Amino acid sequence: MRASLDAIAAMEPGFAAAIGRVGYPPPRIREPGYETLLRTIVGQQVSVAAAAAVWRKLEAELGAGCAPDALLVRDFDTLRACGLSRQKQGYARSLAELVVGGGIDLHDLPDDDEDAIAQLVRIKGIGRWSAEIYLLFAEGRPDVWPAGDLAVQIEIGRILGLAERPSEKLTRELAERWRPHRGAAAIMAWHHYNTEVL
Repeated sequence: MRASLDAIAAMEPGFAAAIGRVGYPPPRIREPGYETLLRTIVGQQVSVAAAAAVWRKLEAELGAGCAPDALLVRDFDTLRACGLSRQKQGYARSLAELVVGGGIDLHDLPDDDEDAIAQLVRIKGIGRWSAEIYLLFAEGRPDVWPAGDLAVQIEIGRILGLAERPSEKLTRELAERWRPHRGAAAIMAWHHYNTEVL
């Protein structure tokens, strides 16, 4: 990631200055596969603490890793007692069914990022943003660019010294010249967003 950021910083003085202000982001890698995607579903629209509490209850009920076959045989009320809403149960069951039925192989997604995103969004509750985050952090794909992410838009605007937050379209256009390093640019944007600069 450092090499990618250095390549972008050589093109964009704003990135060089941002690295000087907040340093390089720490690595953020998650295990690829079912468990990481299920955790993504559990964590949607709730705090980190709330997601952790639900995950602990799910593992107490289903066992470590919340295996898909174990999830599929539990009824609504059991999963509700663990903290999964009706909507999230639908998403979790969609993921588990695709994994158990062989409809998706999370350890053999297509090499092309757009093709991989297309497979992931077949899972209910996994939209483009969640798919991009998964590919960035679980698979470490170097050129995934979540231009629709609000924090990425805000920080790319700040890093590049723009007068206002760029739109998703403009954020996409601005990053074209950073290929194949756009994933590092996104991680740097989040790092910059979450770091208080004195």
